[in-house]
Amino acid sequence: MSFREEGEDGRGDLRKPFLHTGSWYRMGSRQSSMMGSSQAIRDSSISVLACVLIVALGPIQFGYTCGYSSPTQSAITRDLKLTVSQFSIFGSLSNVGAMVGAITSGQIAEYIGRKGALMIAAVPNIIGWLAISFARDFSFLYMGRVLEGFGVGIISYTVPVYIAEIAPQNLRGGLGSVNQLSVTIGILLSYLLGLFVNWRVLAVLGTLPCLILIPGLFFIPESPRWLAKMGMNDDFEASLQVLRGFDTDITIEVNEIKRSVASTSRRTAIRFADLKLRRYWLPLMIGIGLLVLQQLSGTNGVIFYSTTIFESAGISSSNAATVGVGIIQVIATALSTWMVDKTGRRILLSVSSSGMAISLLLVSVSFFLKGFVDHDSSFYGILGILSVVGVVCMIISFSLGMGPIPWLIMSEILPPKIKGLAGSVATLLNWFTSWVITMTAPLLLNWSSGGTFAFYTVTSLLAVAFVAIWVPETKGKTLEEIQMSFR
Repeated sequence: MSFREEGEDGRGDLRKPFLHTGSWYRMGSRQSSMMGSSQAIRDSSISVLACVLIVALGPIQFGYTCGYSSPTQSAITRDLKLTVSQFSIFGSLSNVGAMVGAITSGQIAEYIGRKGALMIAAVPNIIGWLAISFARDFSFLYMGRVLEGFGVGIISYTVPVYIAEIAPQNLRGGLGSVNQLSVTIGILLSYLLGLFVNWRVLAVLGTLPCLILIPGLFFIPESPRWLAKMGMNDDFEASLQVLRGFDTDITIEVNEIKRSVASTSRRTAIRFADLKLRRYWLPLMIGIGLLVLQQLSGTNGVIFYSTTIFESAGISSSNAATVGVGIIQVIATALSTWMVDKTGRRILLSVSSSGMAISLLLVSVSFFLKGFVDHDSSFYGILGILSVVGVVCMIISFSLGMGPIPWLIMSEILPPKIKGLAGSVATLLNWFTSWVITMTAPLLLNWSSGGTFAFYTVTSLLAVAFVAIWVPETKGKTLEEIQMSFR
């Protein structure tokens, strides 16, 4: 039954999507069926992996934006005659734009679909990078950074949700972790390219992920769960069949998704009274808790100011250290992507947050002891090495679990009825906490390096307790089974 037919059945309160980005795959399957050629259908099918690789261009853009300010600081401040405070504002404006994007991300993805939301996110990213590349003063620089941040805010919510909704249950963890892996690849690309090209060319190169993403979106199906929620049943089944392969029997999965959609209220508005129900407030609390604790551990502060941390530890080659951090992140996140469907989410989160707490404690103790040791002594050098080892271990631990898995869990546990609103709130709070940590990290490090890392140690211990008490294991379950477990 089509969307319009459902409206005629008296269920017109379902929202019509503002933009439905094509259903060529459905047309192809019909034509192939008419020709009686199952081989033609199989040849035209799109694997889930191909879909994930295309939408992963969004998180690569996300990471590239995060990493851009690190290799360009000295050149931009020199060419545009910026003060340190003006460049600091430039760095923080991506977080401000991302908070605005996060507020709108859930509703945009609900109204026009996951693909439509990514298309909308790509446009301000492209305009933002071009504004930065042609900037002659701080005004264009600031405008471009805000536009980038807005697009990244939408991407940070939409991509993990899309991947979770299209992936089969046995691959969802690994494919979902590709989101964070792509972010780390984007960061590393900005670090590496920044060694060879000037800041204007680096900004132009920043347009490439989204320039490739936009046409790529026309070659992948929309999320079948979103189509089902919108009542577009023909498109929903065609999309799911393409994702699972035309030789696969999707009857059971189709029925599960239909039951899940049917069990939710047809009201489009969410009442605050609804959030008193356990099936809504508990997954919302878990999603927000994980995404906030992810940032409170101070990882962004450590990564963004790793050069300062390494210099205070006695390491002078800041470029090598920065690139080294990027490479370590990519390798550790790739390991998590491979492990998450084998070990489970809870184990990796527990190991990750525990490893972060131990690593941060090592850094904190090292910096505290350096205040009581003579600078010329060999023990001072040993403490410097220990602090660097602690920072590296902290980044590895973060990348193994607390980096990729909170986004994965958020996309898995939120019920369809509140996913748009709740996802926007969780993403907004994540970006707000990131902004607070990024802004306060240099002030705290200037006050007391040891005290700063002691605070981050405490928040990592809180994450250990939070995971142990509240976070459910979602490995090997369908999205419908996960959401039913909260009832």
